[in-house]
Amino acid sequence: MTRKSSMAILFLVVLVDMIGFGIIIPFITYMVAGLAEPGQPIGRWVAALMAAYAGAMFLFSPFWGALSDRIGRRPVLMIGLVGNSFAFLIFGLSNSLWMALFARLFAGMVNANISVTRAYIGDISEPHEVARRQGILGAAFGVGFSIGPAIGGFLSAPAEWTWTSAFVGTIFETHPYLLPCLASSLLSLVGFLFATTKLTESLPKSARETVEKRSPVQTLKTNFTNIGKMYNRPVVSPILWSMLFFWIGFTIMHVVLILFTMMAVSEGGFGFSEQDNGWIFTFVGIVGIITQGRLIGPLSDRFGSSTLMSSGFLICGLGLAIIPYVPPHLGLLGLLPVMGLVAFGNGLVTPSNMTLLTHVSGPKERGMVMGVSESLRALSSFAGVIIGGLVWDATVSKSGFFDFHTAFLLCGLFSLLAWIGFRFSNAFRAEDEILAAAEVD
Repeated sequence: MTRKSSMAILFLVVLVDMIGFGIIIPFITYMVAGLAEPGQPIGRWVAALMAAYAGAMFLFSPFWGALSDRIGRRPVLMIGLVGNSFAFLIFGLSNSLWMALFARLFAGMVNANISVTRAYIGDISEPHEVARRQGILGAAFGVGFSIGPAIGGFLSAPAEWTWTSAFVGTIFETHPYLLPCLASSLLSLVGFLFATTKLTESLPKSARETVEKRSPVQTLKTNFTNIGKMYNRPVVSPILWSMLFFWIGFTIMHVVLILFTMMAVSEGGFGFSEQDNGWIFTFVGIVGIITQGRLIGPLSDRFGSSTLMSSGFLICGLGLAIIPYVPPHLGLLGLLPVMGLVAFGNGLVTPSNMTLLTHVSGPKERGMVMGVSESLRALSSFAGVIIGGLVWDATVSKSGFFDFHTAFLLCGLFSLLAWIGFRFSNAFRAEDEILAAAEVD
């Protein structure tokens, strides 16, 4: 199979997996509200479910990344797809917050897809191809996040649909979010079938045979050591620090956005339903498709990955900070342009970050580097959801300087810290020398 064919199959595998992941976004907050007992803090439980996923990913992502260096990318990718399928099914059947928490914990444990697909692209790409191919993968994420939330919003609470009574009195009435979760589960199985029948291995056997074998505990210990090593490397360290801040701010938004939009208009929110929020993330996904699928390659050629990542921090941070200042009476028409800034900025940052990390890592350590990167992303996501949930519950009912605007202003502040940490470091424009050397060779 040619590299071009491998990219096409990888795109399809990631696409169906991310559609499944995106399906749960519009309703997870409403699900928590439905399962919570009277008086339970919803923000903290939303944060707990997201933190369980992120924390488990932090602990297990380096293991899967190192395992992919040893046995290959393809089998590890398939494990993640099957695991996701079971995790979604358990989540949809949850009848308590604790069961839902277990489902998200399990999903984070088995999800190896992100770091492994990034490493796969690094394996099959020449240096000058990395930015475009990371952008193509980003487009798969964008498509998934555009189609998935729309499907999730539409399939939520089918027993309440007015055009059919087929789901009334069924398990879909007692578990109103089982149908979208079932769709997620099936889509992950479709991705598994693609990976099993069409996707070839990207890492040569000779490279796998030279990787040192370690137990899971040793791998986890090594991961913490590797994180320390990465932060001691003069070029890699600023990239990781800046992304750590950016991911914290971006994840805070994931916790508080729907908590904000579902608030009544009289309280400063938008009074949105699951379907309304589904359209928000659909729009975000479309902007992500355009940015990462069509724009990132030409923009990288003209400005370089460093400039794009730096600009993305500022653009995304601005959008995050002004979300709660959109007048509620404007509804989606007012909120979508702001979310467009968020999506465009993130669309510049994500592939540019992966491109820079790919350039500064060798073939035998790429899986480890990507694993460390995804572990840090999970760790920062864990911190972000905890901060977001606590800040929201502490400020949502207050007035004055600290109110429901506070969490979004924190998002902007973390993005600003990311920009400062990267723009004024020796990592900025570091790819120029590497690409120049590659052209000489």
